[in-house]
Amino acid sequence: MLAERIAELPPIVVYRPTYQVLDGVHRLRAAALAGQESIGVRFFDGSEADAFVLAVQANIRHGLPLRHADRAAAAARIVTSHPQWSDRAIAAVAGLAPSTVGAIRRRAAEQPEQLHTRRGLDGRSRPCDLVAGRQMASDLICDNPTASLREIAREAGISPGTVRDVRERLRRGEDILPPRLRARRPDGDARAEDANHLLRDPVLALQQLRRDPSLRFTEEGRQLLRLLHLNAVGPEQWDRLVDSIPPHCADMAVELARTCAENWREFAESLERRCTQSSIGDVAGRG
Repeated sequence: MLAERIAELPPIVVYRPTYQVLDGVHRLRAAALAGQESIGVRFFDGSEADAFVLAVQANIRHGLPLRHADRAAAAARIVTSHPQWSDRAIAAVAGLAPSTVGAIRRRAAEQPEQLHTRRGLDGRSRPCDLVAGRQMASDLICDNPTASLREIAREAGISPGTVRDVRERLRRGEDILPPRLRARRPDGDARAEDANHLLRDPVLALQQLRRDPSLRFTEEGRQLLRLLHLNAVGPEQWDRLVDSIPPHCADMAVELARTCAENWREFAESLERRCTQSSIGDVAGRG
């Protein structure tokens, strides 16, 4: 049948480096049966992995249908060669359901290096770890509060809608993660270790606080950051200050320093009591 209408058929697709026919094996055979010495060809010059993807796409769309086992095998190969592709993108190539591709990916014996993003059908990259994407967006918002949603979305690899949600949560002083994602956070010991590391270095702790919009966007918060900035100095700076004070000013400086220290101690205790009461209230509410 193909030999009778060979002139009407589109050119075959051939992988130029090896002259392997990617699409059109039956058309090539039909041309030979019709006595033709040549046939129209469209060459493909990409990588071998991309050539395989093209061959699978072509055979899914027309010709003899591939068995499910063949399509699953093709998807498994594409998962390995194109790990940055989303399950939906691979499913569209192999003619499978995205859930099937997801199961194939999980069953893969050898996983490539850990990827942070996958590319979808629309060609856009999105983070595999949604927690990391939201955290990156939060950091970008804190660093540049006037940046547009699209700018932050492009940098963080998430959608503008997700960036908007993160920004609104920051403005309300809420957790940047919705409840369904909070379980994916690093374990509590790791978070506690990070917090202890910050407390050992007051400069790093201040940098962390300065990135929080709930402090930066209020007058009281900015005042607290300014006061903390004046006090968040290292031991060497304190030593230089001690050496720079003339003897006739030392007594007054000592008394003022002790008064300031006492004020900070009372502030810390008051804040600690408020945090403790809030925690007790949350537990009682859940109970």
